[in-house]
Amino acid sequence: MLAIRCGDKVFPNIEAIIFDKDGTLEDSRNFLRELAQKRSRLIDAKIPGIGEPLLMAFGVDENRLDAEGLTAVGSRRDNQIAAAAYIAETGRSWHESLEIARFAFEEASRYIQRTSQNSPLFPGSLAVLQALSAAGLKLGILSADSTQGVENFIDRVDIARYIQLAQGVAPEGPNKPEPILFLDACQGLGSQPERTLMVGDSALDFAMARNAGAAGVVGICWGNAGAPVLDRADVGIAHLNELVMIDGA
Repeated sequence: MLAIRCGDKVFPNIEAIIFDKDGTLEDSRNFLRELAQKRSRLIDAKIPGIGEPLLMAFGVDENRLDAEGLTAVGSRRDNQIAAAAYIAETGRSWHESLEIARFAFEEASRYIQRTSQNSPLFPGSLAVLQALSAAGLKLGILSADSTQGVENFIDRVDIARYIQLAQGVAPEGPNKPEPILFLDACQGLGSQPERTLMVGDSALDFAMARNAGAAGVVGICWGNAGAPVLDRADVGIAHLNELVMIDGA
């Protein structure tokens, strides 16, 4: 086992690291913003005037995606239910509201798809994953995206040889920040929670891992280790290369 140092914080006896995907390994800001905008436009076409309030609910302000907003950290189910709630406020039944939201989300997914251009691996992340894997650490990805979405990302950026676990959120299953997700991921990796680090970019990641008894919580905000949300993590970093391995710990 190794120790991992981030700044002046040292996490001893680490055997595994679990990463969030969106905002942590995958720079999906452009994709998620475009997806939220398309969803809003499709619903607005059905119910004029609802588009702008929906964008605000999704966490999109003009061309800026809120890193802590619903689209950035919530699952598809979270976003779809939120959209249906806004639709229901216009007087539609809950069933009709759900159907309108479902149709819009499905159509948006046909138009806006993840590619290497709009959802690349963050720069420098590949070298970090290679080094961590070569040192014998078990690596996994735990995302609010679907498991298929996680697997597609791994294939698209060609990191399958370094990742032993691809876990997403099931449509009717538990969602972040429920600790069972982290515990299940540890079981899938064959690691103990108290010897497993969580690296993520949202308060949901931090709460999930901490309540599951993780060895530690590393918060990342690319280019801004002082982002307020990182105060909720044990330590904040601005680049994955700040995860430094210490032999013999």
